[in-house]
Amino acid sequence: MKGLEQFDLVIAGGGMVGASLLCALSPLVDQYDLRVAIVEAIPLPSFSANADVSVDHHKPSYQPSYDARSTALSWGSRNIYKQLGVWDRLSLQATPIEHIHVSDQGRFGSVRMLASDYGVDALGYVVENGWLGRVLLESVEQMKAVSFLCPAAVVGVETTTTGSLIHIENEGVTQTLETKLLVVADGGRSELCRQLRIDLEQHDYRQQAIIANVTSQRPHQNIAYERFTKTGPVALLPLNEQGKRMAAQNRCALVLTVAEDEAEMLTAMNDKAFLEKLQEKFGYRLGRFQQVGERHSYPLRLQWAKDQVRPGVVIMGNAAHTLHPVAGQGFNLALRGVACLAETIREACIANEALGAMGLLQRYLDRSCRDQKQTIAFSDQMIRLFSNNDLLLSHLRGLGLLALDCSPPLKKWFAQKAMGFTHHLPPAVRVGK
Repeated sequence: MKGLEQFDLVIAGGGMVGASLLCALSPLVDQYDLRVAIVEAIPLPSFSANADVSVDHHKPSYQPSYDARSTALSWGSRNIYKQLGVWDRLSLQATPIEHIHVSDQGRFGSVRMLASDYGVDALGYVVENGWLGRVLLESVEQMKAVSFLCPAAVVGVETTTTGSLIHIENEGVTQTLETKLLVVADGGRSELCRQLRIDLEQHDYRQQAIIANVTSQRPHQNIAYERFTKTGPVALLPLNEQGKRMAAQNRCALVLTVAEDEAEMLTAMNDKAFLEKLQEKFGYRLGRFQQVGERHSYPLRLQWAKDQVRPGVVIMGNAAHTLHPVAGQGFNLALRGVACLAETIREACIANEALGAMGLLQRYLDRSCRDQKQTIAFSDQMIRLFSNNDLLLSHLRGLGLLALDCSPPLKKWFAQKAMGFTHHLPPAVRVGK
């Protein structure tokens, strides 16, 4: 049993949300001498000690894996990472989305959006999670003032009048941390939310997402496809080999949404049979699918925490809100929350305000709440509309897509949603062009 250690801020969860928050707080840690710790159950790899890391950041030694899972970053998220000083490194392995194509299976209408129409280099980017995690951790490894408690499991948490007491365990040794602010970012199945008795609102879509990478006969040409079918959307995101624009463009990240009973059948199929089913759903815009990698599936639900802030506690990322993957809104919403919280903490440091003060945390929530509500409603309404097999509604969907494609104002609004543009956050973290 170790003694009590005191911190200004403890982040529970060292994934992409927790690491992004650390990067955002980096200037404040040094400027205001903040005592920060991150607790993560999985050991964090140390890249600085690896011999295979190139010292020339323009020639990264990272080699993408065919089966690596990926994240779609909106243009707004690209802007946030640029502000954090990590985008130049991150962009070395990022595939730009220059064109988005939305269609409804069996219907005439479709929507096409081009980055050049909106004065941006890309509508978004696709980045393998392994590379995103690596770049973030390389950045936070340089923060000498941060305590990395990994691997360590949180076995208990108590709220106090001045913050929280966090009990962690590592190889049988128990340690207690006292912090003014606890950031809960330990994922959609948050153990800390359970311990804190955070009430969750949930809606089960009774669908599953099958994740895999596929190789197509024709190059993707940096086009992202969202195709709605009777059982759910099929998303194909472009992946370039080693992040080079002129390299092979035949690999795509697949997110296939299907009903629960179909998911088990599809995951059990051999590769040839699976690709045939995928071909039926997607069509031949990319020619024939030639290869599929390792498949993973997970159930889909809409979930959000009723109390995202309490005195001394803030809930973030999937622990705060888990969205349907349609339109790829989930992580981008979480990253905007990270930027908003970091700005609110900066203001608190300037005003010498207690980091765990409820007034401070309520200010953060008020700023991010409208963005959360609108983004959740956008993704939820899309999946409810396009997963409805009502005959009249299905005809109206086709006409609606056609009308959307022909209406510049509506199309711009839709594109801004896809790019993660929002004007509801404070000026310092507002994202857009």
